[in-house]
Amino acid sequence: MLTGLAGLCGGCINITAPDKPIVIQLDINVRAEVLYALAEDAANTIEENGDIF
Repeated sequence: MLTGLAGLCGGCINITAPDKPIVIQLDINVRAEVLYALAEDAANTIEENGDIF
C-alpha cells in the first residue's frame, strides 16, 4: 500500500529553473567595526603622545 502511494506522488512534483538569475543581496555594515578600530587606535596614539595633545 505504501509503495502505491509513493508511486502516485512520484510524478506530482515539477522543479524548473527560474528564468531570471537568483539575486542575493548582502548588506553588511562594517562601519561600526572600522570606527571602533580607529577610535581605539586614536586613544592609543593620544595615550602614547600625551605631551603633544
